[in-house]
Amino acid sequence: MAPPSALAIATGSVQRLVKEETSYHKELKNQETRLEKLVSSTEENENKEYQLKQERAAIEETKAVFPPLRQRITDALAKLEDQLEAGQASGASEEEVKKAQEVIALAKEATKKA
Repeated sequence: MAPPSALAIATGSVQRLVKEETSYHKELKNQETRLEKLVSSTEENENKEYQLKQERAAIEETKAVFPPLRQRITDALAKLEDQLEAGQASGASEEEVKKAQEVIALAKEATKKA
């Protein structure tokens, strides 16, 4: 089996980074839900303050992941666009080109939401 082309590698990289960002957004939403439940809980719990502090710290750590991750997506997207141009010029397979274009559209949509 032939090794993957630079275009396929760049496409996979952008796809993985977008998936990673989506995963972090889900994790953040879950953490915020847990925090809301903990805050609204009327149950007496001797560890409540500690748990609140830990949940808030976890939320801040998750939020801190987004700026560098977005930068990595932007960099990988630029590299993919360059690879796409080079691939089209050198006659890359139509399937790879189409997949790269789909991933570029997906990544641009994801960066707009952010």
